[in-house]
Amino acid sequence: MDSLRLGQRGAASKERVRSKLTDPSSWRLPKQPSSIAPPHVWTNADQDPVPVEKQTWTSWVFITYWYSDLVTISTWGSSSSILTTGLTATDALVICFVAGVCNAVPTVLNGAIGTDLHIPFPVAVRASYGYWLSYFCVVSRGILALFWFGIHSTAGGGCVKQMLKAIWPSFARVSNTLPTWTGLNTQGMISYLIYWLIQLPLLLIPTHKLQYLFWIKTALVTPMALAMVIYMSVKAGGSGEFFYAPATVSGSARAWLWLSSLTSVTGAYSTLAVNIPDFSRFGKTHGAQVWQLPVIPILKVIVGAFGILSASAAKKIYGVAYWNPLDIINEWQGTSGGRAAAFFCAAIWLLASASVNVSANAISFANDITALAPKYFNIRRGVIFASFVGGWALCPWIILASATSFLNFMSAYAIFMAPMAGIICSDYWLVKKRRYDVPGLYDPAGIYSYGRWRGCNWRALVSTLVTIVPLLPALAKKVTPQNITIPVGLQNLFSFNWLYGFFLSLVMYWVLNLLFPHNETLITRSVSGYPIALDIEDVEADVESHKP
Repeated sequence: MDSLRLGQRGAASKERVRSKLTDPSSWRLPKQPSSIAPPHVWTNADQDPVPVEKQTWTSWVFITYWYSDLVTISTWGSSSSILTTGLTATDALVICFVAGVCNAVPTVLNGAIGTDLHIPFPVAVRASYGYWLSYFCVVSRGILALFWFGIHSTAGGGCVKQMLKAIWPSFARVSNTLPTWTGLNTQGMISYLIYWLIQLPLLLIPTHKLQYLFWIKTALVTPMALAMVIYMSVKAGGSGEFFYAPATVSGSARAWLWLSSLTSVTGAYSTLAVNIPDFSRFGKTHGAQVWQLPVIPILKVIVGAFGILSASAAKKIYGVAYWNPLDIINEWQGTSGGRAAAFFCAAIWLLASASVNVSANAISFANDITALAPKYFNIRRGVIFASFVGGWALCPWIILASATSFLNFMSAYAIFMAPMAGIICSDYWLVKKRRYDVPGLYDPAGIYSYGRWRGCNWRALVSTLVTIVPLLPALAKKVTPQNITIPVGLQNLFSFNWLYGFFLSLVMYWVLNLLFPHNETLITRSVSGYPIALDIEDVEADVESHKP
């Protein structure tokens, strides 16, 4: 009888668990009261303006944030694609610098929205695109973040593989039991799983406390990267031949290759120029984000130079120009001393990969999905969702192994980021002159619904479409080059699509607003998201009113 009752209780318990898992309402977050959003709008604390106690990002944090994002394996090898086209090492370094400036200027300008108003990108973009059209920007940015999260995780698995080989050389001889269609062998799958488990707790660090992770990475990666370059250069007896090799292209072909390479290096970080308010909203002071302006181009040049120096030395030592530092580390695995160096260097590169995945992809996606589904997601749930879906469900190792056309599409998808960055920048600085009604950004029926356009600012829509449409044929050719022929002019336009997209959208959006202003959104002073605090304009007005 007792065993029967226990069985019934167990069945009932299983049924309750099953109903919780299958009932969508059981996954809902508790509705949090907000002084910003109207009562009928579902929101949570992660969408609201950052409270003062969490505004912890100083200028030094922004510097180490970009150190975390740029001192990575991908930036280290960014010069490789430039040199292989026939350009010189000098060209590569100048391109890295100019690309850094192209990234830094809109990042600083759009980052001001975060440090001024302390709101995330999905909320800030409503001012320019309109409450509902802004979701197009949010979804576009979220898709990119999710896929790149998985791709960067796969690269991080390579660090673990070198670490395991350094500890147990026999790991290199583990036989493969996985089918070829998976795109990953047994060694790779084990390494990927370990990396994913290491990365998961790092994803759970709150954004306002990420500075500690950045500081640790800066302290460890700097001496390691310097040591790798110095060791390789000394062993090669100099910098190698790459810095003296002449260009193999000339004339107009060289000019278009230069612009195309510039776009490629710029596009890799173009998304952060759009969603930088997700991070700058934690700024402690106005203007804290300005330090990004010199830091981004300088770091791009330094890390790119490290990649050229080490690859050139590797060519002389090993006979192969290794652009990936993990390939150099793999060459060290033959001796006990080399294995120790391989382990520590791979471990620090693992930290570098995990840091950029946390800051550039996971948190960005979490902010996007929190805005899209605030009933079910906050930042913590968002990063966990990214770790499972982006890390496993999308099978990123298969994408890396076989889907070249898909990777080309993902790279070219930056054509959508440039006009978004331009429009957001134009709206905040030129059209609305840094005056936003923050509570209105949280109201679907507020001033940013743009009246009869039902949450769509047609000026932003027209500017985006006019910018993107001429680039679509070249985008299609990049995905399926053997099936499509396009005019040379459109192909050349695509080669500098980021500069074209950013400046054309910025100017067009500004002109449309001059010709057809939406007066309701052109407010005379900024309205804060903090009802207790006074705006600067309020204080100045109060002082003026009490003057004798």
